[in-house]
Amino acid sequence: MLPFRYGGMSHVGLVRSGNEDAGFASHHVQVVADGVGGAAAGEVAAATTAYVVSALAAAHPTADAATLLRSAVAEAHTQLHHGVLADPDRTGMATTLTAALARHGKVTVAHVGDSRAYRLRDGHLTRLTTDHTFVQTMVDAGRLTPDEARTHPYRSVVLRSVNAEEAPRPDVFRPDLRPGDRMLLCSDGLTDFVDEPTVRARLATPGHPDDAAQALVDAALAAGGRDNVTCLVCDLDDGPRMSWDGRLLGAMADPFLVVDAAAIHRSA
Repeated sequence: MLPFRYGGMSHVGLVRSGNEDAGFASHHVQVVADGVGGAAAGEVAAATTAYVVSALAAAHPTADAATLLRSAVAEAHTQLHHGVLADPDRTGMATTLTAALARHGKVTVAHVGDSRAYRLRDGHLTRLTTDHTFVQTMVDAGRLTPDEARTHPYRSVVLRSVNAEEAPRPDVFRPDLRPGDRMLLCSDGLTDFVDEPTVRARLATPGHPDDAAQALVDAALAAGGRDNVTCLVCDLDDGPRMSWDGRLLGAMADPFLVVDAAAIHRSA
């Protein structure tokens, strides 16, 4: 089954007044969505997208994971489009998305934007996702180092997102994961301010995944807490977990931010 033993934490940070991150963590699905900075109603986009992915995953427990995740991302786009039609003040709302679904003995990831997924195996940290950002294109072209990209003034310019206008283009893939690995899904409130050696050390915090999630959030706050930060930590297990109960984090904990929960359940 390869389910998750999970923990998670979301924090508004030390500067911002509201939390535009949304997270959902359960034994079978992990979701981080980060409302795109500077856009209207980022918290609505993030909460709605996280809700759609978690709700459709629970509604279709035997569906092919890659197909389900692509459908969920498309449905999130539809819900955001309807949300803008209902309230034009939401025009421009958008969110990142990084989601992991454990099903049929494998983990499948869907990714749009600059939230990230990492794997910790035998003390080695590996990034599983590629940022859809302007600075990542410069890193790929050899014009910036990863450390320079982390502090670049355009680091928040996202080239792909889940939004109301354009059909999303998620990366959907099965990373190399096996029982005993630890996985991290996080918003850029962690990775923009905490370097990867520190992420590795905090992710390796022994004990329950909640302890590692707390250590990671503490590192982001110690670095200034200039953004919302969400960290989901999960250990891959090889035992059965049948519960679909989960933990709502950040903006997702406010049900009034979801555009139309009833419509999402009808679509399921």
